[in-house]
Amino acid sequence: MNDIAIHDTDAAHQRLSAGVRELCERFGDEYWRARDRERAYPEEFVRALTEAGYLSVLIPKEYGGLGMGVTEGSIILQEINRSGGHSAACHAQMYTMAPLLRHGSEEQRRRYLPEIATGRLRLQAFSITEPEAGSNTTRIHTMAVRDGEDYVVTGHKNWTSRIAQSDLLMLLARTRPPAEDPVERAEGISLFLVDLRQVREEQPGTLVIEPVRTMFNYATNQVWYKGMRIPADSLIGEEGQGFRYVIDGWNAERILLASEAIGDGYWFLDRAVAYARQRDVFGHPIGADQGVQFPLARAYTQVVAADQMRTRAAALFDSGQHSGAEANTAKFLASEASWQAANVCLDTHGGNGFVDTWDVERKFRETRLYQVAPVNNNLILAFLGQHVLGLPRSY
Repeated sequence: MNDIAIHDTDAAHQRLSAGVRELCERFGDEYWRARDRERAYPEEFVRALTEAGYLSVLIPKEYGGLGMGVTEGSIILQEINRSGGHSAACHAQMYTMAPLLRHGSEEQRRRYLPEIATGRLRLQAFSITEPEAGSNTTRIHTMAVRDGEDYVVTGHKNWTSRIAQSDLLMLLARTRPPAEDPVERAEGISLFLVDLRQVREEQPGTLVIEPVRTMFNYATNQVWYKGMRIPADSLIGEEGQGFRYVIDGWNAERILLASEAIGDGYWFLDRAVAYARQRDVFGHPIGADQGVQFPLARAYTQVVAADQMRTRAAALFDSGQHSGAEANTAKFLASEASWQAANVCLDTHGGNGFVDTWDVERKFRETRLYQVAPVNNNLILAFLGQHVLGLPRSY
């Protein structure tokens, strides 16, 4: 019976992979090359994913979603990146689901999840990071002060990606000043689900967005909240518990982003191997040279190992087991593996790798992100050192 169940799951995953690959074939290299060149949001691609239901993968069926797990979300994002696309345009719609699903009220879930599932609403933006706080989220200063039936939000965020393309926004803000006691540093931080449509229509001057041009196409921004009023029922869960709600979703985020890096790793290998087979120099394919072949084989072992770790982390997460160590390890291994594969792919292509029509340089720039975001790899090592190896806290 167990063998049959496993076989059925494998078959379903293969169908899911094939479906995503088929959709991605409609958006080839030139599409992504043009979006990158113009730093334009891939609107047509995101719409196609939404209409196919893939961005509702983590939304329960009772709210109109596919009702699947992080494992299936991982498959979708991996296939997008392996096809040559870039999941950054849409991945937030998966991992921003966690706080709403786990800690939102039933009224909030009923109001928003069916609309998100159909694509009538987009939840693509998460506003957390601040210039002064950086990765130390407990040091944010953006304040949400209760005023009657509203909260009034004032502050400055950076790296708030896709806010211009979103209807809804997850916003992390303080509802009371930081505590003096370091043990209580996470207290007083709250999480809000903001209806941007209402803000744009009724009080546009309270939301200032400044696009930030990055080394690849990421649709990110700095944002200023200038006395922005949001209804009190925008609060997710309990006031002051928002930091814990965000942490709840970190493991899923790490697993999903690891999947993108793994997809990139396979893309680099696919392209490099194909090039090494057909590129003749000195009378033979360069893939016959061990100086080309061995780095490719080494990169392959790293990508496959990361793939296995990601699969394990996703399975643990979906079964409700502790997955922090595995999720962080998967993200670390995947980001390192994709970067190794990127460098090998560039070396294999030689000068052609720097030419935009070969797409290697674009993917090279895109995959470098994963060692820095959604969490720097050094912070992952600090987490593993403290929580897995039992070493003293380093920060």
